[in-house]
Amino acid sequence: MSSRTAGPGGRVSREIGQGLTAAAISVEVRAEGRLAVLRDTVSPRLEIHLATTSSTSGARAKASKGAEGSGPSAGAPAAYQVLARRYRSRSFDELVGQEAIARTLRNAIATGRTAHAYLFCGTRGVGKTSMARIFARALNATETLSEQEAVASAILRGEDIDVIEIDGASNRGVDDARDLIAGAGIAPTRSPYKIYIIDEVHMLTQPAFNALLKTMEEPPANVKFILCTTEPHKVPATIQSRCQRFDFHSIPSSRIAAHLSDVLAKEGITADDAVVSQVARLANGSMRDGLSLMDRLVSAAQGHVSAELAREVLGLPDDELLDALVEAIAGGQPQHALAAGAALLERGMSPDHALETLAARLRDSMMLLVCGSETELVDVAPETRSRLRSAVGSFDVPGLVHLITLCDATSRTIRNSSIPRALFDAALVRLAMAEHFANAAALLSGTRGALPRAPDPKA
Repeated sequence: MSSRTAGPGGRVSREIGQGLTAAAISVEVRAEGRLAVLRDTVSPRLEIHLATTSSTSGARAKASKGAEGSGPSAGAPAAYQVLARRYRSRSFDELVGQEAIARTLRNAIATGRTAHAYLFCGTRGVGKTSMARIFARALNATETLSEQEAVASAILRGEDIDVIEIDGASNRGVDDARDLIAGAGIAPTRSPYKIYIIDEVHMLTQPAFNALLKTMEEPPANVKFILCTTEPHKVPATIQSRCQRFDFHSIPSSRIAAHLSDVLAKEGITADDAVVSQVARLANGSMRDGLSLMDRLVSAAQGHVSAELAREVLGLPDDELLDALVEAIAGGQPQHALAAGAALLERGMSPDHALETLAARLRDSMMLLVCGSETELVDVAPETRSRLRSAVGSFDVPGLVHLITLCDATSRTIRNSSIPRALFDAALVRLAMAEHFANAAALLSGTRGALPRAPDPKA
């Protein structure tokens, strides 16, 4: 039997199939000659062993400390940690795009008005779990603790004995909920609160939610719940009414781009501004997605991330080919549109992805027409904006709306079709000959034209 106790560096070591109560009690030894006394209020089988200060345990403690900064063992290369983990927010000030929520939680701690349960909602990669850990650290890593730094570090790593992180997808049954309820009755080991962070809480079953109702409404004074979910509509209203809800917003592309630039500077890597902006747009409001995409580019780069490298690694379209396709559609030249479309597919793009990319470019043109050439609603590089301004004169707003919806409808059809290339080529021909199709429909219906072009400014 392995020695088990809890100390300054203690952490929960939960095994497959192990209940939450057992996981809260059974902890791996990481102490340095100290003993943390746990009250056995649940099971007489609770074993507490004194961690000795022998040379073996001392060597293990040194090796464990060294692993945090230099690698798993002396002489072995340090394991690479991805950018999304290495640059994860560690304080309220570092959280990007969620300043209002950070300010509210910080004020609640300062005024002593923290609730017993919180619900953090938002899409992936916007800081829900990071905020939960930072909030838990602010509550538990108090100045009165002799091991404040060790506790704070363990909380941010998700390894603290009093801050229990639970994956709602794999611990979703009513038995898991009962284990949680039983564990909530055990006093925290060394911190003011026992905090449960339940990620993807919407994956819990209805019986599990029902079992948690009473505990979440009137929990012990030293217990707090932080529930995180990407699908709040799946969380029962009875649970939501017992929580303070915070909705995390998608992070603007400009904020993601600024953070990516800061990360690259710290890594000693340069990148084209157009690449950073493109990655920020592809992240679609998720900081983690942006860092993951940039990680791929950094791995393939030799100190500098160029636009050509980004196109090769991420499969991005060639701007020149995309501009040629838009010009062919604007000029009503189906043969040139087919040639540009074929070139895009030869670069590795799928037909549906090519149409989605074309729709995004047409959307930018529409926004420039509707909102003006300097609108902030179009987040593109300056050179791309200049090219768009020169091309929008050939379109009008109703026509662009029709072309965008046509691209969307065709791309969805292509995904389930056995002849994607035929549909792709047909869509390009129809886009380039949109006026002819509109005029034919008008003749059949007995009405006059459709999709009028913008009036000629020289007329």
